[in-house]
Amino acid sequence: MTTHVLPSEPVAQLELDLLLDALNRRYHYDFRSYSRGSLMRRVEGARERLGCASLSELQGRLLREPDVLHTLIDALTVQVSELFRDPDYFRALREEVVPYLRTFPSLKVWVAGCANGEELYSLAILFAEEGLLNRTIFYATEINRRALARAGAGVYDIARLPGFSANYQQAGGQGSLSDYYTAAYGGAAFRRDLRQRTVFSEHDLATDQVFSEVHLISCRNVMIYFDRDLQDRVLGLFRDSLVHGGFLGLGAHETLRFSANQANFAPFNEKERIWRRVTRPELSHA
Repeated sequence: MTTHVLPSEPVAQLELDLLLDALNRRYHYDFRSYSRGSLMRRVEGARERLGCASLSELQGRLLREPDVLHTLIDALTVQVSELFRDPDYFRALREEVVPYLRTFPSLKVWVAGCANGEELYSLAILFAEEGLLNRTIFYATEINRRALARAGAGVYDIARLPGFSANYQQAGGQGSLSDYYTAAYGGAAFRRDLRQRTVFSEHDLATDQVFSEVHLISCRNVMIYFDRDLQDRVLGLFRDSLVHGGFLGLGAHETLRFSANQANFAPFNEKERIWRRVTRPELSHA
């Protein structure tokens, strides 16, 4: 009797599916709608660091050894950023968006996927220089707990400061970046007042819901790791979170074009990837 083997997915893809299901069911982290190519590379990196022979072995350890979770989450989330990354984006916020934000008596800003906090402190410094810091509440959210803790501490390797300072000046900084931190023992600790009106919170863009109405969302270089369906879900969250006329800033390689939510936003400065929430969808075509 001949046994017919049905065509199947590569074993590595099946192992990845099972690993992501285990991560979701055991710890409630949902990476199942992330870009598969990027996920596989990152999971393989975690497997090698943990000395596992296969993804199946990694899955078994994940289920039985809670400490493995931190290594896997660190591998799956991108924590590489810098202060005032893409300086022209921050210059556009300062020169074009801030004049609109000044018209509100109080402001809320959501830094979604804040990583180690570089984006948050960039915005806080910009808002301080524009006289808006003391009437703004910042929400800094991140799926990675350890990254969120680093963001709350606001301490960075002093070797990174020259690059941060150059970005700050190119972004239209009004003084010296050194005005905002204290350097000691190889680290630079940013001023406490820059984060005293910040709510640091875990939030998973793949599963969690809207939690506040905000005037500006900055979520840059996060959605490039999502598949199309998850991108549409996240943009729907941003649509529902923004006040009418509120602003959304995305990364250099991210766009609203071809999204199911495109009609809810109008390009404001498309070169710098800034959009504005429209009151009525038809206005986005005006």
